[in-house]
Amino acid sequence: MKFKFTIGKRIGTGFGVLIFLVITVFTITYNTLDRSININDKITTVNNPSLSTLEELKLMAVRSKMLIFNWVYYQSNSKHPDKVKLIKLIENEYPALKTKIAKLAVNWNKEDRQKMSKLFKEIDVLFDMHREIMEYLPSFESYEEATNKFLANSMIGDDGDLYIKTNEVIFQLEELINIQKFHTDQATNKMQSSFNFLKTLAQYLGIALIIGGLLIAFYTTKSIVTPVTNLKSILLTLSKGVFPKGNIKARNDEIGEMTMALNRLVENLKATKDFADAVGSGRFDAQYKPLSNEDTLGKALLKMRDDLAENERLLEQKVKERTAEVVQKKEEIEKQNLKISELYKEVTDSIKYAKGLQEAILPPNELVKKMLPQAFILYKPKDIVSGDFYWLKEKNNKVYFAAVDCTGHGVPGAFMSIIGNNALNNALREFDTPSEILDNLNQGISSTLHNNTIGVSTTKDGMDLALCCYDPKTQEIQYAGAFNPLYIIRNNDIIQTKADKFAIGTYFDNPKQKYTNHTFKLEKNDKVYIFSDGYADQFGGPKGKKLMYKNFRDYLLTIHNEPIHNQRALLNDNIEKWKGNLEQIDDILVIGMTA
Repeated sequence: MKFKFTIGKRIGTGFGVLIFLVITVFTITYNTLDRSININDKITTVNNPSLSTLEELKLMAVRSKMLIFNWVYYQSNSKHPDKVKLIKLIENEYPALKTKIAKLAVNWNKEDRQKMSKLFKEIDVLFDMHREIMEYLPSFESYEEATNKFLANSMIGDDGDLYIKTNEVIFQLEELINIQKFHTDQATNKMQSSFNFLKTLAQYLGIALIIGGLLIAFYTTKSIVTPVTNLKSILLTLSKGVFPKGNIKARNDEIGEMTMALNRLVENLKATKDFADAVGSGRFDAQYKPLSNEDTLGKALLKMRDDLAENERLLEQKVKERTAEVVQKKEEIEKQNLKISELYKEVTDSIKYAKGLQEAILPPNELVKKMLPQAFILYKPKDIVSGDFYWLKEKNNKVYFAAVDCTGHGVPGAFMSIIGNNALNNALREFDTPSEILDNLNQGISSTLHNNTIGVSTTKDGMDLALCCYDPKTQEIQYAGAFNPLYIIRNNDIIQTKADKFAIGTYFDNPKQKYTNHTFKLEKNDKVYIFSDGYADQFGGPKGKKLMYKNFRDYLLTIHNEPIHNQRALLNDNIEKWKGNLEQIDDILVIGMTA
């Protein structure tokens, strides 16, 4: 029997080749994705958790440093919340985190595991130092022992063993964190390489599919495409509503069978056209005779005629109902949009009005120039309104000025700034020295904010500030501060006067605490600076770290010989360059003057 290569076999061969290429692409894609999934699983279960736990351990070291400083600097009993937190951190949180890191470290390389093991020993030594300090000052009364207090202070000072050890631990943690980040980046790059390989392979296989398709198309053109193109031409003509003038001659093959079917289709379409014309013109009584009892199309046309008549009536009713519903919903949406716009405007106007109220309490530039002609004020709020504010008053031919940092920033900080400004004005009416003013301010703010639960403040609200009293005639300046220090630059050297380590608003924690009054005789060309913590705490630079007070002092030494009024712009340019594209994290306030 002669082999007959029918149209079906030709098409089947072509599709077989295409299917083979598709299966090849699928197999390679599946293997590549499987490798990528394994890499991603390692990133998810090892690299990212390792990085997260190391960051958590670094934060724990920073927290322990803060809590041990509070342990030494704030006289309190053993049940004070900060002491309880420190004990819990050393005895519970650190062992748990250490166990977690140890489990993750099983998947690290040998070198990293050794570094982690060494670091654990360093941290154990660090916490032993914490315990030593805790033994020096175990109770409220132990703070009265000068020897114990001295030993504790010496360990946490800038050159103390604990201070140095903490910095070493944090440095080593940062090194390990960078290593884990490097491993994560390596795994990510490896996964990306797999995807790039898949992309390149897909491109080449896509080209192969195109070439294969072209070959198959060329092979089947003469035997399939050409006769089919003729039928297509007739069908396109039919699609335009033009019927062929006569029947098409059929061949003795599959395409011939298609031709005969097309002839029958033309005849049926002519009859259908006539019936559709009648129904389309609204003549739903038009007649149409099916070709046979099994002619489902003919029966469907007759049913269509009846359904169209009924649907025409129902459609008109639905259009009316839908139109009314859309109109109603449109009106509701417009009302809601109007309410949202009004609410947004009210909130924005309220904040802008609050800004105006806050600016009203700040001394105007004319008053600043009059009282302190050789001075500048750099004031950079983080938001529309600020938690930092500067204060300036004159009494008994002396100029009082302050840099105040209230709790928070934005709207909450602005409320605190108004309370603080009023409290400073009231205190100045009764007292003269900065320390007396701060003592009165501390008591007044504590009462205003109801921080009257002994031992535990009901809120954490308050303020840090540096307050100065300057006598232009005698060139004498007095200073008292709550956390914010005073810098005097004399003969290219900075004289730092540390503030008392308790904030305004903590009076009821220890009513006996009093602020210290410091007095200085200014010399010619001395420069005086007070400020909030926003400048030194700003993140930026090439590594995105805090500026820190040391760098702040170094920059002041660099510019202090510049004219005092130029220093504001220099400080502003410096912090903007340091910040770069990062967000400002806090309000910034710096006040400088010269004798």
